[in-house]
Amino acid sequence: MFISFTMSANSGIPWIDYTFDYCVKLLIDLAHSMGITYEEINVWIFCIIWPIFSFVMIAEIVRLKLKLRSINENNNNKP
Repeated sequence: MFISFTMSANSGIPWIDYTFDYCVKLLIDLAHSMGITYEEINVWIFCIIWPIFSFVMIAEIVRLKLKLRSINENNNNKP
């Protein structure tokens, strides 16, 4: 079953409205091709995938910062 959405952005800023409308249409098409609803794809992207991705990126930033600090400390201790 295909449900038609008539969402349209109305921020008054044309490029934002166009971008929003394009992204909504893209999500609707992607959801339809995957056999899920627009709401389900929103939950997957914004409640599951995005938070996991953010956590992984934060962990990687912390890991690299600690590695850089260790390298800098080793360089400062050399005569």
